[in-house]
Amino acid sequence: MNLTAARVRPKRSAIGLEEERAWVSFYRRAGKDPAIAAEVLAQLDTDHEMKREHLALYLCCRESLRLHQAREARNQRFGRFVRWLLGCLFLRFPANARRALGRGSDLAAACLPEEASEPAMAQVQRLAKNPKVRAARAAFKAPAIAETPASPPAESATVDSAPRAAQAAG
Repeated sequence: MNLTAARVRPKRSAIGLEEERAWVSFYRRAGKDPAIAAEVLAQLDTDHEMKREHLALYLCCRESLRLHQAREARNQRFGRFVRWLLGCLFLRFPANARRALGRGSDLAAACLPEEASEPAMAQVQRLAKNPKVRAARAAFKAPAIAETPASPPAESATVDSAPRAAQAAG
């Protein structure tokens, strides 16, 4: 017999061919679908003989699950970032702007020029604060100015005397 002669393969049954096709489809789908990878992995974990026979499929399923977990973690980080960004744009920014505009009126009032006051009033206030002026004011009390009546009595006398003069003449 020649050593280079090909080994004779035993004929496979129809069931064996279908089984092989199923395993090949598992190899293809396990890399893409984490649900199938989890099921195949659970099956291979229970049967050590099958795990040894299909070690590449076992490793492919583990890799598929690891990639799926990494994708989920990345999606969660991205989702947190988007929620944070939208919260800043549509919730926090308008609230801060509203608060700043509320304080803006105080700022605008502070920026207005001071009221123009009379120089005499400013001098009176300065003098009122001076202790020497206070002492002099307490010592000297100015007399009150008498009020003038609305109708002076002298005029009423002249008005009354005119009819009397007319009576005396007549």
